[in-house]
Amino acid sequence: MKTAAAIVVGCSSGGFDALKVLLGGLDPRLSQPLLVCCHSGSETIELLCELLGRVSPLPVIAAAERHAVRGGHVQLAPTGYHLLVEPDRCFALSTDPRVNHSRPSIDVLFASAAMVWRDTLIGVVLTGASADGAEGLQLVRRAGGCAIVQSPASARVPAMPQAALDRAGADYCVPLDDIPPLLNRLCLP
Repeated sequence: MKTAAAIVVGCSSGGFDALKVLLGGLDPRLSQPLLVCCHSGSETIELLCELLGRVSPLPVIAAAERHAVRGGHVQLAPTGYHLLVEPDRCFALSTDPRVNHSRPSIDVLFASAAMVWRDTLIGVVLTGASADGAEGLQLVRRAGGCAIVQSPASARVPAMPQAALDRAGADYCVPLDDIPPLLNRLCLP
């Protein structure tokens, strides 16, 4: 894989606590955008941004329609919308039907990001109770990107990382605590 240009992260059940660990361990010098799709079940994403912002060394914001992807920021998919990255590296929001019973869908975000960043994208699948993210991670790998999957044994709910492993495999399958230092190593010179 070439030097990473962007990171996409997907999680569901148990995802809030997993994101706190992941974001809390990131190096504040990371310049890559980190795009997150979390099935939070919350009415709004603002509270999640605020809570994660307390542990993240990078600013945490909600992604917005036609806003440019911002390097050095964590950008969360808003509640009720699929989050896509357009070729001009601006966000698009969609109310298309649910994918894997979810909107936002991890697969949708990963697929659009893989088309934009191809072999400079890192895809990360964390804890969750569905198969959302498995197909998207497969597309990341097909485009030449790097796939990181939380080891199912370390996940609060192992179904999502196991589905990702079964469908896409992984370049790295590691416990949650090992993912932030791995991202730092892959993304910093």
